[in-house]
Amino acid sequence: MINENEAVIFIVDDDDAMRRSLAYLFDSAGWKVQVFASARDFLNSYDGHVPGCLLLDVRMPLMSGLELQQELGRHAITLPVIFLSGHGDLAMAVQTMKAGACDFLEKPCKDQVLLDAVTRAVARSVEDSRRARQSNAALSALSTLTAREHEVALLMAEGKASKIIARELGISEKTVQVHRHNTMAKLGLHSAAEVTRLLMASGAL
Repeated sequence: MINENEAVIFIVDDDDAMRRSLAYLFDSAGWKVQVFASARDFLNSYDGHVPGCLLLDVRMPLMSGLELQQELGRHAITLPVIFLSGHGDLAMAVQTMKAGACDFLEKPCKDQVLLDAVTRAVARSVEDSRRARQSNAALSALSTLTAREHEVALLMAEGKASKIIARELGISEKTVQVHRHNTMAKLGLHSAAEVTRLLMASGAL
């Protein structure tokens, strides 16, 4: 089970004083914290699977915060992003939010506002990670089925009886029952309702 204790607050800012200040704030609040002086340093370190939140300075040399956000998108990394800006750039705020950022906060930002924003972002990240793991586990289980067993599983999930499934697939009812039995055994399930939940978790329904 994934929980917020596994989450990490990633701070990316080229300002050393700002990095230390933010790290102290979140460490004092009980969060795990990692700091990076550049977007490239973060990209070289992050493995794409750790839940948490990315606190990101907008304007940095070599690779800006917006460019880092775009790079994460290209790699299908869904880590929630909160932008911090000392410039109050409305156009930039709109652009980052359209690209999927959770928040765009202006420096200096009140501690409680920042803590609340991070708490919301981490909750979203933990839920996304939980769903991703469920989906991967479901896909792994379903990969053990033959093509015919997968067809039968989908029709079972629609609530169809063996007789109806047999007619739709052009096979005997006895053969359908064999496929149902094998499907249940391979998936370790005991009812059509459980098969339905597994298919939903995998994204097949």
